[in-house]
Parts: sequence; structure tokens; C-alpha cells
Amino acid sequence: MSKFGDFPSVTRGFLDGEPWHRQSPRVRPSILNPLFTDLTDLPGVGPKFAALIQKVSGPRPVDLVLTLPTGVIDRSHRPMIDATQDGEHATLTVTIDKHEAPPANRRSAPYRVLASDGTGFIRLVFFRAHRDWLEKTLPEGATRIISGKVEAYGNQRQMVHPDAIVDPEADGDLPSAEPIYPLTAGLQQKVMLKASRAALKRVPGLPEWQRDDVLAREKFPTFGDAIYAVHQPQTRLDMAPENPARRRLAYDEFLASQLALALTRKIQRSVGGRRFVGDGQLVAAARGALPFALTGDQDKVLGEIKADLEAKQKMVRLVQGDVGSGKTVVGLLAGLSVIEAGAQVAFMAPTEILARQHLASMEPLLEAAGVSALLLTGRDKGQERAAKLRALEEGYVQLAVGTHAVFSEDVAFHDLGLAIIDEQHRFGVQQRLKLQEKGRGTDVLVMTATPIPRTLALTAYGDMDVSQIREKPPGRKPVDTRAIPLARLADVVEGVARAIDAGGQVYWVCPLVEANEQLSATAAEERFRELQARFGEQVELVHGRMKSPEKDAAVRRFSEGNAKLLVATTVIEVGVNAPDATVIVIEHAERFGLAQLHQLRGRVGRGDKPGSCILLYGGAPGELSETTKARLNVLRQSQDGFEIAEEDLRLRGSGDALGTAQSGFPTFHLASVGDHGSLLEMATSDANLIVEQDPELSSERGQALRTLLYFFSRDDAIRRLRSG
Repeated sequence: MSKFGDFPSVTRGFLDGEPWHRQSPRVRPSILNPLFTDLTDLPGVGPKFAALIQKVSGPRPVDLVLTLPTGVIDRSHRPMIDATQDGEHATLTVTIDKHEAPPANRRSAPYRVLASDGTGFIRLVFFRAHRDWLEKTLPEGATRIISGKVEAYGNQRQMVHPDAIVDPEADGDLPSAEPIYPLTAGLQQKVMLKASRAALKRVPGLPEWQRDDVLAREKFPTFGDAIYAVHQPQTRLDMAPENPARRRLAYDEFLASQLALALTRKIQRSVGGRRFVGDGQLVAAARGALPFALTGDQDKVLGEIKADLEAKQKMVRLVQGDVGSGKTVVGLLAGLSVIEAGAQVAFMAPTEILARQHLASMEPLLEAAGVSALLLTGRDKGQERAAKLRALEEGYVQLAVGTHAVFSEDVAFHDLGLAIIDEQHRFGVQQRLKLQEKGRGTDVLVMTATPIPRTLALTAYGDMDVSQIREKPPGRKPVDTRAIPLARLADVVEGVARAIDAGGQVYWVCPLVEANEQLSATAAEERFRELQARFGEQVELVHGRMKSPEKDAAVRRFSEGNAKLLVATTVIEVGVNAPDATVIVIEHAERFGLAQLHQLRGRVGRGDKPGSCILLYGGAPGELSETTKARLNVLRQSQDGFEIAEEDLRLRGSGDALGTAQSGFPTFHLASVGDHGSLLEMATSDANLIVEQDPELSSERGQALRTLLYFFSRDDAIRRLRSG
């Protein structure tokens, strides 16, 4: 019997007894239905609490099951009062001696209850408490078990708002340990605990989806035992990433993710692609117009792309290139091969700034090749937009460069052969598929300048072939990187003045747009005003909340050299190109991910002058954590984005290794890429084997794996499996 009760076996007929091929692709296994209802179906959870719980976990009981405790209260420590230490959590058995209510004219004063156990006294302190409830819960002369944090208050001991009060004479006692769940304002721990336990009771006995040899080798418990164990930790060791229950669930979640990607990959490969074989004339004309020769890595990647384009299978390839490695020209040359074969190309960027910069950099090559192009953004309205859409649909334009606007329903192509997506992590799989649907057998080339650790890349790009451009163009000089405390801000400003006087331009990056009471970081608007007072009209400001025309005007002034200092948020991480920029100052560098800092650093030193990157950090050198110091040192010592990304993952764990919440990266609830990297590799291999041996998931294990995909909300892969 399961710890959750006696549940029916679902190893066969789990879809209400009907074979899978007769089922609607949107039908989840019925045994999971109790986990996919509304939170208000749980006992004691009304609309008010459901709204609060949803902020922490999600809208369904399964989300509560996937929300793990963040800590554990150890109630096994049950000392006498005189043996308690300041700051420790203790469970005490005491006699209630006296209630000390606040004066009637001081209603905000705390209510105190004096208690003792023969070895000493302790005061229980309550703020804004109801007197009648306290007198009923803690009657004078009664014995109570109390639990909470013991604090020294003068020469007395006190416990503010005990987290548990139990009457032992009513057969009450406290468990030896109790999990602590994440909370939000207005949500109490006891409500979250009760809701979580109610959700856990809905977890049925599920068919085993893991291989017997994996279970034996890794000493994994069953899924039911594992999910129960992680919600009932007895000590912090039970919450450690290497705990067998945690590892089992991490492997389950990784397998669901990797299997979904492997299925998507199979579906994409199975859809008939098109062969694009050009005569090479447009590519040769564009290469002849380049002011430089391609690097060996660029030529190698172009060869891989060309082989994909000429194959019958659909291409879905990721090109990872470090900052300044020349991905855009590779993407354009690949696009020209498709245009040679008579089809159109869409080149999509995450921001309007970047889309405009891309088109501007492509124009000399497009002109040399005689290729027509247009820019399509959300700003296009009325007749201008209608004219562009008509030109695309009727095939008058061969290349469309744009933003999210390219996804719009009203955008149709005459014959879209290749979709190129820049900075893929800012989009997602669904958007990528949506763009592909605008053509027939459209090939997809995805590019990113954010070097990604191999394990993290597996979770996001497992459905793609991967190419890397690691070689920098000749003549690209390393950027001198220095970490300086904010206390030396005045010295940095003078250094900026010297750089401007020498004919250079400067970026100044702030982590916030405007002042925030919760954070001490400097806001871009505040720093802009200060620097404008020093440098006058040479300073421009750009951030994500500005309207596009204002933003474009500021960037244009800087790119054309009319402004010398650009104060910005990370909106300039990609998409601003100023060859004369020689210095970038990044405030509160300790708040950024290393990959993001490296990306920002790549904004300077792009011309013939060497670049400098100043990492301004808050506090004195002695106040920085060892991890923060190690991270900043990695950036100072290395110019290799791939090496930096791997080191950042090692130092910080998976958390947010790219420095920003990226929409293209899956969120894991039970697994950690940093802590469970070896399990991810195993899951990837197993997922590929499953798809090779049982591509329709029709075997007994395949049926169980469908349940796994639905449990972890990776069921889109099943729907795509049915729809092709």
C-alpha cells in the first residue's frame, strides 16, 4: 500500500481503458485529474487562501506537490528552560503562570504570558493578539507544549509568537520535525502546510516509468515514497540535493523535460524538409563585399548549415557564438543560400534596436548581392504596414528583418524557406514553432551570443543540432577588466572624462530604471541626471520603459557619435553598436550574472581602439562574499564566454546562471542543473533511447512515460506527437 492510501493500478488502460491512438491528444491520464483541479477543491482552501497560495506555487494541487519545503523546524530539541540558548529553536513543556495584558490605553503594546518549568521562566510575547483566544489557548495553571525561537531580552528569556502550542493533556503532541514552505504576505505557514498535505493525499500510485537497472544502480526509492519524503524532512540533511529522494525526483523531472525535447526533435525531423541548393552567386557577391575574411570557425559553421539546407530533412540548428564572434554575417550568408534557391528568409531579433542595427550592418552586403529587404516591427501601422505585408506575401521582398511583429497572425510569406532567430533565449519553443508554421518545411537557424554551459544548453536546446563559433575575428583585442568599489566613484567619473577627451565613447550601465526603496542599487535615471550635470548634452539615457522613438533617437545619437556617454539599463546588452566605444562602466556588478557581464563587456573594444570594462561593486572589498569575489575574478581573468559561463554555473549553482530570467529556459521545481548535472546527462541519453526504440510511447513503459510528461506539464510534446 502506498503512503497515500490504496490506489488502483494504472499500468494498463490508464486512459479510461481506450488505446492511445483513439484518444484526443488533449486528454490527460484520468488518474491525474485530482491533481489538476482548482486549489479551492482542497479542504480548508477558499478563494482568499487559493489566491495567496497560487502566488507561491501555482493554481493547481500538482503545483503544490511540486513546491518543496525551503527549511525544516527540528522539534526534537526539547531542553529545560535554563538550558536554552539565545537564537535557538526549542520545544518546551511549560506551566502557564500568569497573563500580562497591556494597559487599555496602549493597545499596540505586546501581550505577554509568563510560563515556567521548574528550572526557569520564559515570557511568550504576542502582538495584536486577541485576549480571549490567548486565555482560552493558554489558561493559567495549565501545561502546554510550546515551540519557537528563544531570544534573550535583557536578563530574561522570551519567545515571540510561538509557531506551535499544544495541550498534552488532550493527547496532543508535536511532530519531531515540520517542513517550512515559502510564503507570501497574508499566507500563514499552517495554511500552506495544511494545503500541501491535502495536495499530497491526491498523489495516486503511479506506474513506474524508470528502468529497473537505473532504480537499482542509483538506489532510487519509488516515486510515491520520494515525493512523500521530500515533503516530510526530519533534518536539513533530508533536503540536501544528494538525498536519494531528491535525486530520484530530480531525475524524473529531467527525464520529462528531455523526453519532451527528444519527441519535439523527432517530430521536427520527421516533417519533410526542403532542399535549398543555390548557385553560390549571391553568397560570393556578399563575401566579396566583406571588409574582412571569415574565421575558420565561421567557415566551419557555414559548412554545417549548408549541409543541413541541402538535406531533405528540416534544419533546426543553434549557433552559439561568443560576443563579437560574427554570428550575424554567418546567418546572413546562410540566408543568401536560401534566397539563391528562390525562397524567402525571416531574420528575427528580440528588440527593435537590434533589428535596426542588424539591417543597417547587412545593407552593404545585400546591396552587393542585389537582394531586397525590409524592416518589420510593431511600430509599423496603417498603409506602411499594409504595403510591407503585401510585398512579403507576393514575394517582392526576399529578406524580412524584424521583431516579435513577424509572429503576428496577419504576416504571411510568399515562400518562407528559412527563419533565423537571434538571441533565442529571449523567445521560446512555442514562438519558434509559430514562425516555422508561416512556411512549408521551413528550416530554422537559431543564434545566441550568450555562451551557455553544456548542461544548461541540454535543458533548453535539446531539440536542436548545435554549432559553436569560439574564434574571434583577427585584430579583436581583449577588454581590460577591473573591479573597483563604488566608494571610488569620483575617480571613475574622471576616468570617463579622460576617455571622452581622447575621442572615445562610454557606456554606463545601471541595474535599475528608477529608484527603488527595497534596493540600494543606483537607478539609471538618477545617474543620468548626475552625469548630465558633469558632461552636459554629451550624455544620453536609454532604458526599457522609454517609448521606442525616444529610445531609438538616443541610440542613434550615440551610434553616430553625437553623444559620448550613454547611461542605460541592460537594454544595451544586445543591439547597440558603437565602434568608438572604449569604456563600459557597470554599477553594482555583483548583481549581474557573469554571462550577462561578459555580454555587456562585449559592447566595447569593437573598433581599432582597446576597450576597458569597469566593474563597480557596492561596499568595501572586505564586505564582498567569497563567491562574489571569485565571480568577479573569473571575469577579470578570462575573455572566453564559454569558460566564464561554466565557471558561473559552478560558483552559483543553476539558480539563474544567465543573470536574467530567460523565457526560453525551462523552470525546474525539483531538479537543479548545478547540483544534478550528472543526472541530466543520464536523462538525455535515456530520452534519446526511448524515442529511438518506442517513438510513439506505445509500450507499457511508454504509457507510463506519458503519465510522467503530463505530471510535469510537458504534455505539449504528446500533443505535437499526435498532430505532427
